[in-house]
Amino acid sequence: MQPSPAVTADGPATQVEGLLVQARGLGVEVRGAGRVLHDVSCDAAPGRLTVIAGSSGAGKTVLLQALAGLRVPAGGEVLHDGARPGPPGPEFGFVPQEDIIHQDLPLHRTLVYAAGLRLPAGTPAEAVAARVDAVLETLGLSHRAATPVRALSGGERKRACAAVELLTRPRVLFLDEPTSGLDPMTGAALLRTLRELAEGGTTVVLTSHVPADLLRCDHVVLLSPGGEVAYSGAPGSLCEAFGVATVEDVYEAVAAGARAEPGVLGAVPAPRPGSVAAPGKPGRIGAVRQWALLTGRGTALLLHNRLSVAVLAGSPVMIVAMFAVLFRAGAFDPTAPEPGSTAMIMFWIAFGAFFFGLTYGLLQICTELPVLRREWLAGLRIGPYVASKLTTMLPVLAAADALLLVVLRALDRLPRAGWGTYGSLFVSSLLASAAALALGLLASAAVSEPGQATLMLPLLCFPQVLFSGAFVPVPRMAAAGEAISWAMTNRWAFEALGSGVDLEALWRGGGSPLGPPLLASYGDSFAHPASRGWLILAGFTLVFMAVTWAVLVRKCREGTARSRDGR
Repeated sequence: MQPSPAVTADGPATQVEGLLVQARGLGVEVRGAGRVLHDVSCDAAPGRLTVIAGSSGAGKTVLLQALAGLRVPAGGEVLHDGARPGPPGPEFGFVPQEDIIHQDLPLHRTLVYAAGLRLPAGTPAEAVAARVDAVLETLGLSHRAATPVRALSGGERKRACAAVELLTRPRVLFLDEPTSGLDPMTGAALLRTLRELAEGGTTVVLTSHVPADLLRCDHVVLLSPGGEVAYSGAPGSLCEAFGVATVEDVYEAVAAGARAEPGVLGAVPAPRPGSVAAPGKPGRIGAVRQWALLTGRGTALLLHNRLSVAVLAGSPVMIVAMFAVLFRAGAFDPTAPEPGSTAMIMFWIAFGAFFFGLTYGLLQICTELPVLRREWLAGLRIGPYVASKLTTMLPVLAAADALLLVVLRALDRLPRAGWGTYGSLFVSSLLASAAALALGLLASAAVSEPGQATLMLPLLCFPQVLFSGAFVPVPRMAAAGEAISWAMTNRWAFEALGSGVDLEALWRGGGSPLGPPLLASYGDSFAHPASRGWLILAGFTLVFMAVTWAVLVRKCREGTARSRDGR
């Protein structure tokens, strides 16, 4: 990588006034690990490249998060420009070890969406594109602008994550092990780029376990295995302070219990001539604009992922094919209906709609939680995010449900009826899919990794089959089973679909000897209008979406030093 002279998205001539970060007597506790940091005091000054080093488990990441204001200290305090940290904003950049950008879109387009969520409301599209181009030039990624993020090398992805944070010209940039896993040349090139950012006025703080990184920085904070400061000062004095020849020997000395007196940092450098103070926090874009951007990005991600497209297209085709071989044609013939088959067809339509929604929703959130949390810290509201998932997937579900009904009618697995009947069936199917999608989103938000979401699929499907009222009618269930059936969306979809085709009239007037016994078994399941089921399914959708919002707000707030304003 050949770093550009530019150090900000605004060009090489513009500099920022960095943020002075101070820790005084800091102690931090981590759930399950007890107190990780003990009486840590250090400074990260503007215009300097500060590295937090130490062996594995020394608390480097915990200290970085505490300095950023993302962890509540158990003792001591963190100050930003002499005051307690406020809510993060555009001037705040944090790059965790995980990727904070989506993988499937081209890099330039990915950054355009990120810029749209971060830059001030009303920023013209041309200005957004220019900012993205400038950041790509700064980080030496211009030649990879059209490359999908997943096709970038490890070092390029690290820089791409940093690019997201540079879109708003941050006053302070925190990076958690940005050189981890990189080859020495790529790691050195990334450190050179970070140095240029520091020279432009940005306060840059990073963690590292790579010995060579320490000598490339301006200020080293070395933690002992017990979470205490073993050294704080200039890298040139590090080996001398411990009486050893190499940085590797320093690590060994610290592991053996050696400590050095903290180095003298000297006065914080004054802003360079021509520097400008970071702009005040710009107006956050509105909820509707966020929803529109997120819906557009979600749709683009969906279309760029071939596996997702294959699953979306293949699931309805597979289920329709199974319907075709499972049921015989003519079950709804009014002169000779098959009551058992008609009930099962309605149930499997309900379950097919449920299965579409659930599978489409299960992997929507858990695969991008690091991206979501970082965007939330940058100003994203959770409400528009959750709503965008619904509006991105609902058209796909509508197409799948419509295809299911059209093909089943063409194969004579559904009755000859008018638009009113099929409109009712479509609305019932779509609302069943929407409720299942919302349930899938809730499960996706609740788990911590995609593998757990996959395990949730059978756990959520089986109760919907057993307590739907199709195989064991609700009036024949035990009291506990009937109570559980009230919480099953499949029950209300099944009853709404049965009401939509008027199973009661079909069974009563078809002359089949099975009709009266089935009517007695199902009781008044199909006696209510389909709109009753629609209202209940819509209510389930809203409840699941609201709980998903609450779960995501809690997850985003976990470990932060402040409560946020409901985003």
